[in-house]
Amino acid sequence: MPLSFSDLNLQSPLLNALITAGYEKPTPVQLESIPAAMANQDLMVSAQTGSGKTAAFLLPTLQKLIKRSEKPGKGPRALVLTPTRELAQQVEKNAQIYGKNMPWLRSATLVGGTSFGQQIRALSRPIDLIVATPGRLMDHMRQGRIDFSRLEVLILDEADRMLDMGFIEDIETIVAATPTERQTLLFSATWDGMVGKLAQKLTREPQKIDIAREEKQGKIDEQLLYCDDIRHKNRLLDYILRDTSIDQAVIFTATKAMSEQLADRLYDNGFSANCLHGDMPQGWRNRTLMDLRKGRIKILVATDVAARGIDVPSITHVINYDLPKQAEDYVHRIGRTGRAGRTGLAITFAEVNEYVKVHKIERYLNRKLSEQTIEGMEPTRKRASKPTGKGRRSFSSNGANNPGRNGNWSNKKRRTNADGGQKSGSNRISQTNRSRHTSTRSANNQPKH
Repeated sequence: MPLSFSDLNLQSPLLNALITAGYEKPTPVQLESIPAAMANQDLMVSAQTGSGKTAAFLLPTLQKLIKRSEKPGKGPRALVLTPTRELAQQVEKNAQIYGKNMPWLRSATLVGGTSFGQQIRALSRPIDLIVATPGRLMDHMRQGRIDFSRLEVLILDEADRMLDMGFIEDIETIVAATPTERQTLLFSATWDGMVGKLAQKLTREPQKIDIAREEKQGKIDEQLLYCDDIRHKNRLLDYILRDTSIDQAVIFTATKAMSEQLADRLYDNGFSANCLHGDMPQGWRNRTLMDLRKGRIKILVATDVAARGIDVPSITHVINYDLPKQAEDYVHRIGRTGRAGRTGLAITFAEVNEYVKVHKIERYLNRKLSEQTIEGMEPTRKRASKPTGKGRRSFSSNGANNPGRNGNWSNKKRRTNADGGQKSGSNRISQTNRSRHTSTRSANNQPKH
């Protein structure tokens, strides 16, 4: 089996771009997918996040785009559908990196929350690659702005996620508008249920590639803390966030309203915190992510929209304030830490009546989460059954055994700002939250210890 990108018969513009970008050798999904895609086969690929699947479908697609199209028109030659704006923007960014030696390559991202005018201008000229979310692409199709007559490759990235988000009808409409002789590349974490049926409808004699899940426990320490209720959960969160070993943290909540509430409360308590969710304008979301990358934000409170597409190596902690709705999302969430070869800590809160949900995550992972307690903050309510995995480890609040990033919580005394306190919930973006986007209220506004 080939061990380098040069063994995959990629042309020099792509090989040189990979060398410049620091790519050393293909991942397993790239080794299997790239040759098959270059042979013009349809693919059904099952691979986890972080396996290198973006390059697995972009590299063979870009190689096909090196040769000029013989068909007239200005419509796209390749189309990538993704479930979220952040993932779409990341895919196009990677396409620009891999195609840097292809000066004629023109690409565009069509996603909600961004200017229609800019997207319309991009579509008014011949274009090679479109990366889009289904909803915004449908908006342009209804206006007759996209001609698929030149389309050669259709790619669905995270197909299962798109179906979970209710895009099935949009996807079927989009596919019906594309040429039947196209090549179709589908990437998904699973082919069970509806996504498997859709894949069979969209592909012709596909080659199925299943990349075994690689556990990364050496990079990410995972911990589970049970709590009695929301007040107990907030006490645990406050204790953890006072740990001086935290460089940056992402806290995941189940709802948009809770992400705003919690970010406001943390901000009022002296943390450099902000929120991120799907109802925020795209420009606002972009500024928030840029502030996170530049270190202006220490704590990002987000819904699962942020579980994909965030790659910030300085994120040392991920905290699941609410359990994910789907077990697979747990993997995407904790993958925001432990990036670029660093170590990270993923902490999951679960109320005692959510024990079944924890079991579902453990079954998906095929392993137990390490259940822990903090002395003086143990849950007082009992579960219906006892865990069957390893016993709890108890951590003393006097600092002898408190787990921080490497297993030791900070034992310094915590002080709360005099004006701190939890704000009432809101379904809108609050004025306090809005004010956090000013650069003057960021890195210097850290909690006292």
